[in-house]
Amino acid sequence: MAEAADFQGMSPSPARRWLRRTGTLFAGVPLLAGLLQMPAVAPAAAAAGSAARSATDAGSVSVSVNSLTPSLPGEDDTVTVSGTVTNQGKQAVTDAHVGLRVGPLLNTRSRIDSVARDSDDVQGAIGPETDDKYAQKYAELTPGVSQRFSVSVPVDELNLGENGVYQVAVALSGQTAAQPWEQTLGVRRTLLPWQPDETDAKTSTTFLWPLISTVHTTAETGSNEQQTPVLRDDDLAKEISPGGRLDRMVALGKDLDVTWVIDPDLLASVDAMTESYEVQGEGDTTTPGSHQNTAKRWLADVQSAVKGKEVVALPFGDPDLASLAHNGTSVTGSLSHLKEATDVVVNTVEPILHVKPITDFAWPVNGAVDPSIVKVATSAGADKVIARSDSFRETGDLSYTPSAARPIGGGTTAVVADDRLSTLFQGDMTKASTSTLAVQRFLAQSLTLSLQSSRQRSVVVAPQRTPTVSQAQTMAEALKAVQDGNWSEPEDLTAAAKTEPDPAATTEVPAASSYPSSLRKQELPRSAFEQIARTQGKLDRFKVILSDPSRVVTPFGRALNRGMSVSWRGRIAEAATYRSGVEAYLDGLLDQVKLIEKSETKLSGRSATIPVTVQNNLVQGVENLTLRLTSTNPTRLEIGGAAYEEQPVAVSGGHSQSVKFTTSANANGRATVIAQLYTQDGQKYGEPVTFDVKVTEITATVMLVIGGGVLLLVLAGFRMYTQRKRAAAREAREQNRAEDEGNDDPQNPDAPAERPAKKPENSPGTKEPEAGFGTAGPKQPGDPAPDTAPENAGPSGTGERVDR
Repeated sequence: MAEAADFQGMSPSPARRWLRRTGTLFAGVPLLAGLLQMPAVAPAAAAAGSAARSATDAGSVSVSVNSLTPSLPGEDDTVTVSGTVTNQGKQAVTDAHVGLRVGPLLNTRSRIDSVARDSDDVQGAIGPETDDKYAQKYAELTPGVSQRFSVSVPVDELNLGENGVYQVAVALSGQTAAQPWEQTLGVRRTLLPWQPDETDAKTSTTFLWPLISTVHTTAETGSNEQQTPVLRDDDLAKEISPGGRLDRMVALGKDLDVTWVIDPDLLASVDAMTESYEVQGEGDTTTPGSHQNTAKRWLADVQSAVKGKEVVALPFGDPDLASLAHNGTSVTGSLSHLKEATDVVVNTVEPILHVKPITDFAWPVNGAVDPSIVKVATSAGADKVIARSDSFRETGDLSYTPSAARPIGGGTTAVVADDRLSTLFQGDMTKASTSTLAVQRFLAQSLTLSLQSSRQRSVVVAPQRTPTVSQAQTMAEALKAVQDGNWSEPEDLTAAAKTEPDPAATTEVPAASSYPSSLRKQELPRSAFEQIARTQGKLDRFKVILSDPSRVVTPFGRALNRGMSVSWRGRIAEAATYRSGVEAYLDGLLDQVKLIEKSETKLSGRSATIPVTVQNNLVQGVENLTLRLTSTNPTRLEIGGAAYEEQPVAVSGGHSQSVKFTTSANANGRATVIAQLYTQDGQKYGEPVTFDVKVTEITATVMLVIGGGVLLLVLAGFRMYTQRKRAAAREAREQNRAEDEGNDDPQNPDAPAERPAKKPENSPGTKEPEAGFGTAGPKQPGDPAPDTAPENAGPSGTGERVDR
């Protein structure tokens, strides 16, 4: 922003302060006259002392200001400054004392920066010392030893004049054996805002209070109905535990007038911890999480803290807009992830916090913008972009800081945060001296900004996204002091964005060449967005076959949003590991639906059925799949009467299904067959299974040989049958002839003319054999000859058929 000239809008000096300053001036006249009448040796001694002081290492005694209370004094207050002095020289300092020295009025913001930058310069102007009765004295300061001090001076004794910011220096004066005269050996400058009266036009101050963390949740979930979430680590539990970073952010922010800026991913992750959850361990192991009560308590605290306050929700996962604009827009589908991350915000935040969030703000990293960043930021529906004045610089000759709202065209408003106020809390605030100076600088910059003009303006403060505990504590202290002051009043971010723009303020978005190179080096590379697009493509092919796609689409969709998070800046390798883990886990799920490998199949005959098995190891069923079996040599082997055949597939969770295909062989030999699953849109799913089919068809020649052999067997059997029939007939004739000859014998007259067949004795109930089939008597004359010879009880001869 354009630095204000020496301009102060208000100077309400009460009469009594004016009289006090005038009295001080007249009291100094006799002293000045006395000095002019000193002997000529005094100037020489003074010059020698000055030369010696210049030769002395500046700041041989380190002065640390650990507290200044009150940070914003009133007319009747007493200012107390406490800290430590440490002799860093090699000689002891004697006759030392610590006193306060009030410097001139600092009427520009740049002069305040200079004082803070050169706060320990003993050669710079430090102003006259207050009455020595308020000084703290030391007989001796031993080298390397620190000693505490606390100096309290009534405001009336500080000789403060008109409203504004004054330099207050805590100076240690003393002497050493090498330089036995009093000199300033150490100093620490700080800032004292002075505004005891109400201003006519207060500055509206918007302070963003971020609840944002790093990525903690993976894409992995349990196979149970609740889909137990899996966290990367247990660091989130530490942050929300009592005393943790996020715990302190909530505890400090609840008593302040702030605009809460929240990443929905943080709320979703903590909400997941309120139920059963797992934490990744070494390798593929997980351990049950145990911080359910901590998560419930923290969410309850957040609900209470944001009640009645404005809540601005960022897109899910806090996507890196600059990385997306510079490296991701050329990758197909990247902008759709930003849109999805925005669309899920309300349904994530509102059920947890019971407030409806504001979703039309975009917040690029450090508020650095260029045309491509603004274009990406507004592509998902945001029409307000939070920028920062070190990026969105003033190009005019304004002598004051304009209001934050700037129309930049296309219905978009840039809300330009003040860079000085926004970056004051980025240092190491664990040291009391650093924290105290940051608070005083914040108050000084805020007051000076307000006094630049009588025009009422809106100022926005956008600190770092993830303040530490000490930084948050310092922020809260500074903001509370400003809100208790007489020149500022709190304002919501939405109201600041609607403030009437200053017509003289810059509205041109900085060119791409002005984007800080330090930030560009930390951006996610193009390969990150390519990997995200590749994973999304796999997810798209996977979800269409699932009976319940939401069990997969939701966790993986949010994981892809997290893969674009601002929190990966400066951790490029860790970000790549996270994205690879998401993709690998999805690959593992994809592989749970697959074809079972087959070995070589033998096909005998002209046609046969070939089964192919589809296995589903998921907990849910799969559908909308088609199995295609293709013959690479359809002239030899056809499937379903063509080169390939397709059949629909639907398999329940944890089951397998065999799909049968009818094949027909046209020639002998091997034919390679390929089985491949397809989705409904014709995309291949999974790896194909390739196997060989060996065709062994029975040819016509073989059939002739077999037929000839069967015919020969029939003919041989017929020949044997006729031969046996003839032999039986011949034997019967010979027997009949012999009987006839016996009946006509003259030497046996007593022989009866007819001998009846003897009836065999049978056991009771036994049926008597029919004539002609018995074995007890001879054949009767006139009986027809048998068709076959009598059965032979002995073994059959070679080549003879045996009836069994």
